[in-house]
Amino acid sequence: MAWHEWPLIVFTVLAQTSVGAFLVLATMMLTKQLSLAAEKRLHKAMFGLWAIMGLGFLASIMHLGSPLRAMNALNMLGSSWLSNEIATGSAFFALGGMFWLLSVLNVGSVAIRKALMIGAMLVGVAFMYAMTMVYMIDTVPTWYTPLTPAAFMITMLISGTALAQLLLSVAKHDSTVANKLLPVMGLVGMFAVVVVVMLLSSHLASIETSVTTALAVVPQHTSLQIARIVLIVTAMLLWLLPVVQRKNVTVLPMAMAFTMIVVAELIGRGFFYGMHLSAGM
Repeated sequence: MAWHEWPLIVFTVLAQTSVGAFLVLATMMLTKQLSLAAEKRLHKAMFGLWAIMGLGFLASIMHLGSPLRAMNALNMLGSSWLSNEIATGSAFFALGGMFWLLSVLNVGSVAIRKALMIGAMLVGVAFMYAMTMVYMIDTVPTWYTPLTPAAFMITMLISGTALAQLLLSVAKHDSTVANKLLPVMGLVGMFAVVVVVMLLSSHLASIETSVTTALAVVPQHTSLQIARIVLIVTAMLLWLLPVVQRKNVTVLPMAMAFTMIVVAELIGRGFFYGMHLSAGM
């Protein structure tokens, strides 16, 4: 595990969670899955989404060493994936936050708010793409694999969908689609995690240098991945139980499920940074 990289661990997981939740909730609002009253309650509940995104950005600033030099990270905009990541992430925060604020205050026309929401969705996707490309480094064979973007997208899927379900529960939503479709998306995310963990183990076993092997760099590989999967499976049981009982998903069990999923993804991301291995070393 690379706990010394905690700012990046927290930033990437919380950012992917926030963007995933925003894409789910915005899609529901665009397709009119909620009544007007429920949508207003959801706008207020979405403060939680922006608080999580804010915590992620705060963690990312800690990684810079000197927060006062944060603006220097934008110097290579257009030619550096790191600069692109920060720029698109900031744009997502700004557009989405403005949409949220205007909606809560009921200020501005519907067209303006919808334009801000769609703009935030598009920039959010660009943000996730730039974040993935930061780690597609051909001199780091443990990261230079399709499993890296897959892992990032899965975090966005399972953790983002769980946050969306939690915020909908807080808002006492009235969408039957949400209670049926979102748990299924979470279930798909759970199986995807298991598949990627198995493929990653095979990938790491095939990498070795003149002095070490990839698996030797992460000796806790098996125990960490088992802990991660147990947390996710337990969370999905909490999430799915009311669905099986044909009841609404309520706040407390969903908050517990969401917390377990986030912790599981933080473990997975810590493992990801821990398996950094440069070619030739």
